[in-house]
Amino acid sequence: MRAVMYEEIGGPALWADIPEPDCPPDGAIISVAATGVCRSDWHAWRGHDPVELPHVPGHEFAGTVVAVGPDVTHYQVGDRVTAPFVNGCGECDFCRTGQAQVCPNQTQPGFTHYGSFAERVVVRQADMNLVILPDELDFVTAASLGCRFATAFHAVTAQGGLKPGEWLAVFGTGGVGLSVIMVAEALGANVVAVDRSEQALARAHDLGAEHTVLSDDPAAAIVELTGGGAHVTVDAVGSAGTAEAAVRSLRRQGRHVQVGLMLGPNAMAPLPWDITIARELRVSGSHGMAACDYPAMLNLIVAGRLNPTKLVGAVIPFSELGEALMAMDQPVLGHGGMTVASVDA
Repeated sequence: MRAVMYEEIGGPALWADIPEPDCPPDGAIISVAATGVCRSDWHAWRGHDPVELPHVPGHEFAGTVVAVGPDVTHYQVGDRVTAPFVNGCGECDFCRTGQAQVCPNQTQPGFTHYGSFAERVVVRQADMNLVILPDELDFVTAASLGCRFATAFHAVTAQGGLKPGEWLAVFGTGGVGLSVIMVAEALGANVVAVDRSEQALARAHDLGAEHTVLSDDPAAAIVELTGGGAHVTVDAVGSAGTAEAAVRSLRRQGRHVQVGLMLGPNAMAPLPWDITIARELRVSGSHGMAACDYPAMLNLIVAGRLNPTKLVGAVIPFSELGEALMAMDQPVLGHGGMTVASVDA
């Protein structure tokens, strides 16, 4: 089959002929109809996230099942499907209780094995990790859910426990931050968006943020705007400064969710534990979303309350996948949305 492959870190990502994938007994092979081009793919290509070389990237995808292993009982050839970027092993206690997103033995197409920048991709433990797509959902929209949107949904609903009428403050309005805003608005919450870019904040307002904050002291501004602080905060940036400001923006018994990756020196960043204890604040991490939690998100999309296509900035042909990945070396200008490659483009 044809696939985009690179043989060295930062080397050319070029189309190549590679062997057809073998179907595991518990797995499925998906004919890829659309795949997202994500910053995480770029991190692996640049060596920030180690992968075995040579490598085929891609972890946000949707398509049609073309083969299933003998142990698969819930899916069949012809099913229209997607999958989360974290695939659970199906055997551990976390998987058995519906928490595959933290499976210690997880696999990730595009990282632990060849991904979806290819004509076909393997999903292991298919019964646990595949998600049937509603007829109303096209492949481009489905591919756009795989990383940032599903991550935002899990962060807001499962980890943040956001309720209608509550205030949510999101720090950073890139792909994840904008997804957080859309999910919160769909749930009937009120949103304050924080960013350093006026252009980004204008986009956040268009997608449902009631207030936007461009300030050297966002915590004070949020406390004032929300009448005492946000019920839930989400740091979609991943820095010591944004994490601390988010915690300081909470009202008493508020919930902070850390989605932005804390890398390098930020991995050991302190938090204001004095107010965390005194105000009974809660701090949670958030990592992807299990396949079993997709139906709630898909139902909101089918009902018209969520529209992930608003975050798709460009749909490109598959032939341009390698160039799109390597182009991420250039600074991002504005918030033009994510890029999705489609076989129909």
